[in-house]
Amino acid sequence: MKTTEYIQNKIERFPRGYVFTYKDFITDVNKKEAIIKSLNRMAASGKISKLAKGKFYKPEASVFGSLQPEQYQIVKDLLEKDGKLIGYITGYSIYNQLGLTTQISNTIQIGRNETRPAFQRRRYKIAFIRQKNTITKENIPLLQLLDSIRYIKKIPDATIGFSCSRLLSIIKELPPGNYNKLVRLGLKYNPSSRALLGALMEQIGEIKQTEVLKQSLNSITVYKLSVPENVLPSIKNWNIK
Repeated sequence: MKTTEYIQNKIERFPRGYVFTYKDFITDVNKKEAIIKSLNRMAASGKISKLAKGKFYKPEASVFGSLQPEQYQIVKDLLEKDGKLIGYITGYSIYNQLGLTTQISNTIQIGRNETRPAFQRRRYKIAFIRQKNTITKENIPLLQLLDSIRYIKKIPDATIGFSCSRLLSIIKELPPGNYNKLVRLGLKYNPSSRALLGALMEQIGEIKQTEVLKQSLNSITVYKLSVPENVLPSIKNWNIK
């Protein structure tokens, strides 16, 4: 079978919206340049779409035209390296998923231990925030929650009061066994995030869990987060204004 025929047959088996590169074919067709040329020809003819240099996908048609791949597919090369997890989607995309905002952003934020400058990939701006904790599949949901606490002032189209109420509901729904882990991960966040996490945990009755957070804070520092006391009465114990 010719290289082009092999590539076409394999692409037909890919799901719509799946992002691929020449590496998806290299184990079977050890001709890198031939693969790249074939993919570029297919993109030029409209059989596949080009996402970025060396990245392609099978477009999914809708009444509004071709759909972009889902966000994970767009940035998956920035989330895994050699089979190891190195990043996770956070920020604006997660605010929407957690019910903190109804807005959809064209910015995809990625949490990683090592960041890099922001750049554009098609219509999306890819930006990075530094995560000091080890990133594992199991702790990603907790890191996304902690990121939402850290950037509570930047959640679009949401008041601080609404965000605190929603965060309280989310934390209450966590399995109790996750509270220890949430606090442990939270200790590597900035002081104002630790203070707000402590107030949220105290509000749901997890007083014992908050002791280590309080010990990590300067007792005279005031955190200006504009949190309404009627929404989160426990802020008075955490120097949050």
